[in-house]
Amino acid sequence: MQERNFGFNIGGVEIPSFEQNLNFEHHYTFAGVSTPEKQRKRGVEGMRTITGFRSADNGIEGGVDRANELNLFFNRFNSAAPTLPTSESTETKPPPPSTSYLLSHFISCILTSAIMPQPRMMLVVTGDDFGYCPRRNQGIVESFQAGGISNVSLLVNASAAKEAADLAKRHNIPMGLHANLSEGVPVCPSLQQASTLVNQRGFFHGKMGFRQALERGQLSMKQVELELRAQVRLFRELTGHLPHHMDGHQHVHVLPEVREVFAQVLSDLKITYTRVPVEPGLHSCPAVPEHLHTFYTEVEKDALDSIPVFTRYGIRWPDVYLGLTTMGQNMSVPNLQRALSHALAAGPSSGTSCSSASGCHPPVVTAELMVHPGYPSHPQEGGCGEGPDDFSQSADRQHELSVLRDPSLLALYSQERVQLCAFKDI
Repeated sequence: MQERNFGFNIGGVEIPSFEQNLNFEHHYTFAGVSTPEKQRKRGVEGMRTITGFRSADNGIEGGVDRANELNLFFNRFNSAAPTLPTSESTETKPPPPSTSYLLSHFISCILTSAIMPQPRMMLVVTGDDFGYCPRRNQGIVESFQAGGISNVSLLVNASAAKEAADLAKRHNIPMGLHANLSEGVPVCPSLQQASTLVNQRGFFHGKMGFRQALERGQLSMKQVELELRAQVRLFRELTGHLPHHMDGHQHVHVLPEVREVFAQVLSDLKITYTRVPVEPGLHSCPAVPEHLHTFYTEVEKDALDSIPVFTRYGIRWPDVYLGLTTMGQNMSVPNLQRALSHALAAGPSSGTSCSSASGCHPPVVTAELMVHPGYPSHPQEGGCGEGPDDFSQSADRQHELSVLRDPSLLALYSQERVQLCAFKDI
């Protein structure tokens, strides 16, 4: 019986079997996978898919002849690296890496990169309203641990923001800022009384009230800037770092005038990414109620008008935005599959395509899916100063949580070659 030699001897360096050689925790992190054991399992499964290997008693079998042929081939490189001329300096220097070392490292990198098929989409699944209340926090963390979300957006003026920031640190959850100009109390002390951003009770004007005050020309953009910068400062105090991305609660960041101030703040603080809520397939989706469709259409128009502004300031965003057609009870695995299909059909907004004959991979689509999972807020617990709103107390929050934790959704991501990630990964 032929000896099963799965390793390679390259330049005198033994490279063991695929499974032994690849330290997944060090070499490759699968977004949304929380433990090295899960990473190892998924990595080996991905390698089996590519190579055709089969499992037996938790080992990897198959391809023995090919492995031995490669071993013989790489043994040809077992010669030592040529000796370099001695420097005139008497200073002791480490020897240069040998040819065998460089070759072994090169092959190791190739094997590592071959673990998973090329993804068709890099998807940021963002849990909005992190910090709104302890129950919303709990649901968002559970979604992250289950692999259903890969990123969160923090409301720094919310009642459980400190708890949320601590949870993100504990669980290594990538986090950005959900800039809030419409709900609750301002963060900037000088704006909490007698400012254009608040009503007579000291609260922001609300989702529609903010828009109406803006249309009437009643809002000071200088005060908008002060509040945005104050929220970034508080985010940094809570987390120890700047936001990886920054968007607007209730989409206020794409509104006229606000968008210019928003982009200026991001540019000044070198916050690279934002959200542009223009969703493919929105107008053909029958599940969206008429009143919401009207609001979403207005958001879309504002978002489209924001693109030149954000571009001028060097702000970036994913190729595709998703989440309006899959919110609340409209979230289901089939509806998410429909949304992903629209995103893949839309394709990347930039990049050079290439044919399969050229041997390079087609461009990968980047996308953000906005979600609002959690356990419904208890009355009088949570919110941003006025208590929780109907949206946060709705059973829709737990419905989203259950869908995002559904194993069939994770199977869909795998089937469609969708890889979850954070903004800092795209």
